Amino acid sequence: MSRRIAVLGSTGSIGESTLKVVRHHADRLHVEALAALGSKLDRLEQQVHEFHPRLVAVHDPAKAVELQDRVGDETEVVAGEEGLLQAACLDEVDLVVAAVVGAAGLPATYAALEAGKDVALANKESLVVAGRLLKGLAQATGARLLPIDSEHAALHQSLRSGHPSEVHRLMLTASGGPFRTRDITTWGEISPAEALRHPTWRMGAKISIDSATLMNKGLELIEAHHLFEVPPERIEVVIHPQSIVHSLVEYCDGSWIAQMSVNDMIFPIQYALAYPDRWENEFERLEPHQLGRLEFEMVDTERFPSVDLARATLSMGDSAPAVLNAANEVAVHAFLAGRIPFPSIVSTAERVLGAHDAGPITSLDDALQFDAWGRERARELLKL
Repeated sequence: MSRRIAVLGSTGSIGESTLKVVRHHADRLHVEALAALGSKLDRLEQQVHEFHPRLVAVHDPAKAVELQDRVGDETEVVAGEEGLLQAACLDEVDLVVAAVVGAAGLPATYAALEAGKDVALANKESLVVAGRLLKGLAQATGARLLPIDSEHAALHQSLRSGHPSEVHRLMLTASGGPFRTRDITTWGEISPAEALRHPTWRMGAKISIDSATLMNKGLELIEAHHLFEVPPERIEVVIHPQSIVHSLVEYCDGSWIAQMSVNDMIFPIQYALAYPDRWENEFERLEPHQLGRLEFEMVDTERFPSVDLARATLSMGDSAPAVLNAANEVAVHAFLAGRIPFPSIVSTAERVLGAHDAGPITSLDDALQFDAWGRERARELLKL
């Protein structure tokens, strides 16, 4: 029986990789809905003609009208936030691939889980902003949260080797980004173009900058805490420049279980779409004799304070991670626009967090309000 999916963020890097997996398993996967901003309308139109979804959501209303004119009666086109929620909750959908960038993806993830849909989550910010809320919702509706981030997919696979009570430590791997060895006294001179040149992964702009500051690992630590219910003090990060070992689990007896593959997002995406099964494929394989040397280094906390900053938010209260994420998003966009220097990204998030009195998150509205507070405070600090 074919698994019916919605791809939210279909024209982004994760969305495109998801559709590559769909092409490879056309007998197992069928696209019922697509959603995108509308900035790549030609590409979205091509996806409609290829996959024939019954519904397409376009964030920009004007682009939605244009796309409807282009595709005619082939599919229904809806617009705006309501359109995105409609795609996430479509009756015919079994599994939602949540790949909308940033906290903007939270309402759709919430709506999908509330409707009892399984969610393959590439949007780590949703769990950062409202992790306890989303986990509780998934448990209440019986929906499954399946990670698409390569690190969390690696942990998910490695954790199948033992009982949760036997887990001693989770270890997230990080490439170290483009500035792992750069003289820290020159970081004020880093340009957006330099920060976007990731050494091992091809990703969107926002996550590339997060990788350069290692904030992505801080956010992933928060995500791992919620996904796997492991205390933050037992989740660590190690630098692994080759990006071949995607994460590791240490068990109580001292044994380590790691997951390795070619550093291509098609592997964690297929894992999530196929779970609990494994499907054969003809993608490029990892050949151990070609690996060469695999290196691991401790995180330099002076160079990368973001990991410890993110870990600290988990002891401050529900809203602290949401505020950290919001401030970071504002600062990243300011850096990309040439408004602030590279070191100010993390320092801005730290200053906003220092001004925040953390509180509980008991509803989606709570999460969105704390997110809005963090953004506004960051804009005030940066005079944006």
